[in-house]
Amino acid sequence: MDRRVVVTGMGIISPVGNNIETYWKNLIQGYCGIETITDFPTDDLPVKIAGQVKDFNPADFGIETSFSRKQDRYTLFAVAAAWQAMNQAGLNAGEDGNIDPFRLGVYVGSGVGGFTTQVKETEKILKDGPKWVSPLFIPTMIANIAAGNIAIRHNACGPCLPVVTACATSTHAIGEAYRAIRHGYADAIIAGGSESCVIPLGIAGFANARALSRSEDPKYASLPFNKNRGGFVMAEGAAVLVLEDYDHAVARGADIIAEMCGYGNTCDAHHVTAPRPDGKTQAAAMNMALEEAGFSSDDVLYINAHGTGTALNDVSETAAFKLALGEDAYKAHISSTKGAMGHLLGAAGAAEAIAAVLALVNSEIPPTINLDEPDPECDLDYTPNKAVKADITIAISDSLGFGGHNGCVAFRKING
Repeated sequence: MDRRVVVTGMGIISPVGNNIETYWKNLIQGYCGIETITDFPTDDLPVKIAGQVKDFNPADFGIETSFSRKQDRYTLFAVAAAWQAMNQAGLNAGEDGNIDPFRLGVYVGSGVGGFTTQVKETEKILKDGPKWVSPLFIPTMIANIAAGNIAIRHNACGPCLPVVTACATSTHAIGEAYRAIRHGYADAIIAGGSESCVIPLGIAGFANARALSRSEDPKYASLPFNKNRGGFVMAEGAAVLVLEDYDHAVARGADIIAEMCGYGNTCDAHHVTAPRPDGKTQAAAMNMALEEAGFSSDDVLYINAHGTGTALNDVSETAAFKLALGEDAYKAHISSTKGAMGHLLGAAGAAEAIAAVLALVNSEIPPTINLDEPDPECDLDYTPNKAVKADITIAISDSLGFGGHNGCVAFRKING
């Protein structure tokens, strides 16, 4: 018998806030967290803006100095977001805990992993030779190590499965965690993603692939569904949800935030970077999630769109919404929160899933900021510039990654 899956905790490190309360307040108010890069020289770079995490102090999230000194930034973000989510969930797998360690899992992925560490150690070997490469290089750089460290810190001895599907990473991590709990392989899973690629090599790589906005104005650079859009804005951060078996959560008296009720996963099988233009495979992932969630025309739907602000994504995604929903696409509430914080790459899906959950429970749609001139081909209700109150009954978040990876997750308000 399939089990119900609920959300009992959430955590966020992002360009618009390092806790859930601040994150949501800034999204609703239309605050833009994208700024000119000041952490390193950008004179030779074609792009000089990004969505960077601000005022991040690992100690605020229970992270010891001895640990933080040895870790890549992406791991620190992930551990901090997981700490928040587990504190909210009230889960403890210790000796006197409320969950069996072997029934607690970790599905926290990253699109790239320890990119800063890779660059730093490469510079060492090229300049000074191999003997100067850190013995911690590999266990600091690999894309699964954030999940491993989260498992160690929370005594999570159950399934640990970091996902790597580019910009769909954390959507797939949440979706696969949902399936694992639904089918009885775990009672709770810490699920999400983390990324820290705002470094010169990362910017140069995406910029030379013509993926990034070349805008010099950081507050008018990430322009989802806008006819003036010119590419996405790279960002960093981490987002984590604690998913839990409903009966397990009720038995321990947990505060349940929402119910996860659907997941879809498809591949474009089309191109390494460009989305499938007809939206057919993207729509299929949405349909899987919506069907599993029991969606009907009577529902009031919110969609947190992938909405990158690239020329190809926004048009093909609009086509996918129409294919998936038919005429219902025109009454759906849709927005892209990437206008506010940029693109968190492997962490984007989880950050946006959290936004979808918060929209659902607060009955309010976060806006797509900077949507002053909508693309005529993007003719759905993309919630321009100002938040809108709506009695949402179902919320979904979709993600589309390089390699053609598509994912969609669905949530409903908890109902007994």
